[in-house]
Amino acid sequence: MRSSPRRLPVFLVGTALVASVLGIGTIASATDAGAPPVTTTAAAADHTGHTAAVSTRASGDDADGDGYIPAVPQVTGVVPSTATPPPAYHHEFQAGCSVTHTAPDDPIVYPGQFGRSHDHTFMGNTTTDAASTTGSLYGGNTSCKVPVDASAYWMPSLYKGDQKILPVGPQVIYYKAGVTDYRSVRPFPKGLRFVVGNPMQSAEEFRSHKGFVEGWECGESFFNTDIPANCPSRPDVQLNLRMQAPSCWDGKYLDTPDHRAHMAYPVVKPGTNDNMCPPSHPVALPMIEFKMAWPVNGDMSQVRLASGRGYSFHYDFFNAWEERTLKALVDHCIVGGLQCDTRGFDLYRPERGAALTTDHRLP
Repeated sequence: MRSSPRRLPVFLVGTALVASVLGIGTIASATDAGAPPVTTTAAAADHTGHTAAVSTRASGDDADGDGYIPAVPQVTGVVPSTATPPPAYHHEFQAGCSVTHTAPDDPIVYPGQFGRSHDHTFMGNTTTDAASTTGSLYGGNTSCKVPVDASAYWMPSLYKGDQKILPVGPQVIYYKAGVTDYRSVRPFPKGLRFVVGNPMQSAEEFRSHKGFVEGWECGESFFNTDIPANCPSRPDVQLNLRMQAPSCWDGKYLDTPDHRAHMAYPVVKPGTNDNMCPPSHPVALPMIEFKMAWPVNGDMSQVRLASGRGYSFHYDFFNAWEERTLKALVDHCIVGGLQCDTRGFDLYRPERGAALTTDHRLP
């Protein structure tokens, strides 16, 4: 299990949302789950497919439709940790989740609005759609290896020409420590949700995004801001992408109108290379990292995302883990400074045991 070293944070460019409000650039939409995206200008289309990423409609989790979903209870009195923990190069576990379905839905950005979004590829919970809520997801069926990880994970669908390309088999979704003091990380609160990235971001904004890791990859080509025009035509070559999520929470809201403001990326502790949560978002949570692989290579000139160019990549997370199981994995693997697989076992530290049984359940 290979994990790349953590990148130091850079300043987040925030003009993508401004561009979306002004209707600058192009976006992709789909009228059904199987149709290729149709490109149109944001200013000319009501079907914006994420450009207006502000909730304005009531849903099962947001009765008044103001976009704010308060945490109950809220987490208060937390001070970001500045401590230096014992050395541990890894502090992570994996969630191996396979693709379940595709649909032009997004229950975070467009709750209750079926077909409003560009097409998405869903992993994890098998029932995710525009009407999904914490209650409908929690305890549901899942394609993840841990049977009580009923969380929903999704991203824009990938096309080659008119053909939709879906990742095959379990995809690697890391849960890591985003802060230097990995001992301060606590589990996600039930119902937390957020969007990582912005489909209206420019190539420069994507490259300078705090969640950017290695960009688009295939063969020996790395750090690409856009999808490479060509990839080696070999059976072992796939198109890959890594992207990290913010891991510091304000402790107040499970969601906010822009689906980002309640979360923040770690900042650098002055005078050091250590990462810590900012005072505005003091609660350290696991840092999710998508490591996706699509089975496509060769001539890539017709490969695109449902949201547009490669640099429009973004993804969504909606937490519906069973609380005790998530806490066991976080405590054993992240707080414990291990490099765990999907059941919380570190191949290099077998004496530490595993958090879950061989069938991925609590002992």
